[in-house]
Amino acid sequence: MSALAAAADSPAKARATDTPGADATRPSGPAPFDVGRIRKDFPILSARMHGKPLVYLDNAATTQKPRAVLDAMTRFYEEYNANIHRGVHELASRATDAYEAARERVQRFLGATLPQEIVFVRGATEAINLVAQTYGRVHVHAGDEVVISAMEHHSNIVPWQMLCKERKAILRIVPIRDTGALRMDEYAAIFTPRTRLVAVTHVSNVLGTVNPIREIVSIAHRHGVPVLVDGAQAAPHVRVNVQDLDCDFYVFSGHKLYGPTGIGVLYGKANRLEEMPPYQGGGDMIRSVTFTETIYNDVPYRFEAGTPNIAGAIGLGAAIDYVSGIGIENIAAYERELTLYATQRLEAIPQVRILGATRDKIGVLSFVIEGVHPHDAGTVLDHEGIAIRTGHHCAQPLMQRFGVPATCRASLALYNTKEEIDALVEGIRKAIEVFR
Repeated sequence: MSALAAAADSPAKARATDTPGADATRPSGPAPFDVGRIRKDFPILSARMHGKPLVYLDNAATTQKPRAVLDAMTRFYEEYNANIHRGVHELASRATDAYEAARERVQRFLGATLPQEIVFVRGATEAINLVAQTYGRVHVHAGDEVVISAMEHHSNIVPWQMLCKERKAILRIVPIRDTGALRMDEYAAIFTPRTRLVAVTHVSNVLGTVNPIREIVSIAHRHGVPVLVDGAQAAPHVRVNVQDLDCDFYVFSGHKLYGPTGIGVLYGKANRLEEMPPYQGGGDMIRSVTFTETIYNDVPYRFEAGTPNIAGAIGLGAAIDYVSGIGIENIAAYERELTLYATQRLEAIPQVRILGATRDKIGVLSFVIEGVHPHDAGTVLDHEGIAIRTGHHCAQPLMQRFGVPATCRASLALYNTKEEIDALVEGIRKAIEVFR
């Protein structure tokens, strides 16, 4: 029996499903989608900015948090706050059970085989760095190649640049079309006997493009190459099943999934995680330590050195329960309708140009306004109570690809409305008038 299989039968796993209060917010099944009811679950949406009702359209940066998430974290601190995995007292047992129950929630959410394939980290950025500094250092050597795409977030560029520089390897880039779609013909042709890893985003944080991950993985696996998928922008919007995708690694951040900041997930296939050395040293990632030798803990604990973000994991578990209660398919259908409406409204403004026009995309609309700098537009919109993102969105190579230094980005979530899109359009028209 492998270490992961043995861990699946451990007492900690058995206790996790019976955690006192851990499943209190778990829904019995998806309810009909009602955006008005959903908005009442998010306290911050009743706020006013500059005397105007808040219109929050910066969800690709971070999402707002429902009351269920806030309450779950408060309950932890008020009722069973303790460190995990080490104590024998009741509080420690309850905290451990809640933390491991959150791991099981993530496992089910991603369709992973075992809870032990889920590693808790600070976010997608740390997860990618973990793979680069463990799997990458073991398998990537001088002259080898790592493949990424032209639409990647800096978090899926810089770690591989650092690894390639250290190992004297080569970073290969798959180009994209003017529509924002990946050049799959060039991707299929990029593989060589020295290709060691593909790292690609599931959904572009600038264009909203949804990449054909199953096809990307299938092509790579035909060459014996593993694939890491950056799912930070996908997990809140589309159904993810890592077994169906067959990816080797999948990462996402809790704060983009209506959960807290400072918590994220690395999924790895059991065989991949088993062959990876520890990322950091410290408590809980060890079995025993002497001054001459350290024996490391089983997966996933060998990658979770030190006291983790226990409240964050519990909050993420509550966020997954919340999203599951609404139904990811219901969310996706509503957001598709909202995205179409927003696209039509923005395209009706002559001075506005939207970047990317793929058929398969989520509600991320990056645009430029003729005669108005994105930062100026963002300032005008802010004074109207409308929060969008302006800048290069941690994707400077993608900005260069489209020949712009920055864009405005409106990104949608399950609690946004058509009325908020209308407010955005009116705010854009005001910015155009101001700077005409």
